[in-house]
Amino acid sequence: MTTDSALFYLFAALLLLASLRVITARSPVHSALYLVLAFFNAACIWMLLRAEFLAIALVLVYVGAVMVLFLFVVMMLDINVERLREGFWKHFPLAAIIGVVIALEMALIVMRGFRLGTAAPADPLLAKFGNTKLLGIEIYTQYLYPLQIAAVLLLVAIIAAIALTLRRRKDSRYIDPADQIKARKADRLRIVPMKPEVAPVAAAAEGAQVAGGKQ
Repeated sequence: MTTDSALFYLFAALLLLASLRVITARSPVHSALYLVLAFFNAACIWMLLRAEFLAIALVLVYVGAVMVLFLFVVMMLDINVERLREGFWKHFPLAAIIGVVIALEMALIVMRGFRLGTAAPADPLLAKFGNTKLLGIEIYTQYLYPLQIAAVLLLVAIIAAIALTLRRRKDSRYIDPADQIKARKADRLRIVPMKPEVAPVAAAAEGAQVAGGKQ
């Protein structure tokens, strides 16, 4: 077994373990952290496949941005885990059947990729430009339309996240910037004249000090 094969099996095993813990962890925060671990292991596998751009993009985009967003949303919404787990075993048989069907479909698709035929000739442009530049050329020429659709979907997701955050709830606190701009000094500060009041204890102490000074 070569070093690359050993590293592949190691990262693949950690990826499967982290993926399993994502759906079995009791805390949503722990699930998000296990998903970060799964992304890191997937990036390591892509590095072994010499797909450096995909590995770096996975770490920067998903781990650095998307997962931080997930953690903020999970902590901000304060999800009641116990309420979500109600009726879990009731719906478990149907969910297990659907999961097995999805796994079989994915296995049928993936197994086609293992049917090795005649190796394609090496592209001379790969040695000249590198896989990162060639990937950019493919994305912005042949796959430009799917890229724009993905961008629109991400924009809709961002708008939905902002709408969920800004919705008015009983326990939510929000500030209207227009009201802040219209505020005047008279609305924020009011000077009220008051007569001085002397506490009896303080007056008695002052009287005793005056009497002691005279003596």
